[in-house]
Amino acid sequence: MALLTDLINLNLSDSTKKVIAEYIWIGGSGMDLRSKARTLSGPVDDPSKLPKWNYDGSSTGQAPGEDSEVILYPQAIFKDPFRRGNNILVICDAYTPAGEPIPTNKRYNAAKIFSHPDVLAEEPWFGIEQEYTLLQKDVKWPIGWPKGGYPGPQGPYYCGIGADKAFGRDVVDAHYKACLYAGINISGINGEVMPGQWEFQVGPSVGISSGDELWVARYILERITEIAGVVVSFDPKPIEGDWNGAGAHTNYSTKSTRKEGGFEVIKKAIEKLGHRHKEHISAYGEGNERRLTGKHETADINTFKWGVADRGASIRVGRDTEKEGKGYFEDRRPASNMDPYVVTSMIAETTILGKP
Repeated sequence: MALLTDLINLNLSDSTKKVIAEYIWIGGSGMDLRSKARTLSGPVDDPSKLPKWNYDGSSTGQAPGEDSEVILYPQAIFKDPFRRGNNILVICDAYTPAGEPIPTNKRYNAAKIFSHPDVLAEEPWFGIEQEYTLLQKDVKWPIGWPKGGYPGPQGPYYCGIGADKAFGRDVVDAHYKACLYAGINISGINGEVMPGQWEFQVGPSVGISSGDELWVARYILERITEIAGVVVSFDPKPIEGDWNGAGAHTNYSTKSTRKEGGFEVIKKAIEKLGHRHKEHISAYGEGNERRLTGKHETADINTFKWGVADRGASIRVGRDTEKEGKGYFEDRRPASNMDPYVVTSMIAETTILGKP
């Protein structure tokens, strides 16, 4: 008699050419990921060759009940680390039956910005540091924390090791390997300052692919925590008090900043970002005012400043960039629950297209 795990791990290629495609999209809250699967007649590696699909938008907060059909357009393909074989994960965006992007489809406008000739010429690279917190399922309190109580103060947990400092490493490592398997350009992981909080980095990725990769990495993390029986939180300040919040620091460079004389280009880009500080802040994640207080390695939400190696700045420039006179900078303002399509395209729009 086959066990459930045997059936879950069946290799479909032993008996059929058919494959399973898991279509993934973003729901009505802007952070809730949804997915459903369909059978394809054979392997597919080009999203343009995948069929469009539909779903009930009235059940995701994206359409009224009397006109509930929303259409999924496949945009990017990744290998499926759960089903493996030739099975795939498909990141999609959402449209009305008439072909108009629905209001929560932030990818559409981002793709328009990244396809602008001036932006294409600059080859914008992004590296996003996604912080998150693992919570106990039943009490929604960080794992490793006593129920209703608090651990020792921050200090030993950042990049810490040991059963009294690192909580949830099995989930973190499983996610790391699953992302690599999927083809996501995940570049690293580390334990964060608050116990139960972790970070993974995606990038460098070019243009729209940065958003695609981060969303699929979030999806894989949600699926793994589902298996592990813990809850992942992207709240920018999951625990009030003297505890670090959770951000999504966004590292950024262009062809002009990466070549000789790039530091001067960086300074001009930072000046442009300063002019649009309030507009960027409004798009950088909900609840960010609870995180950007001027404490815990943040700049105050109403203040824009930059500095070299300054983790209390809005924009941080690395020592290597200063020394070499070229490179990248880090926008430290985005919250952990930000939409990477919005943040990356906005940074490119402000710094390259020079929108005042």
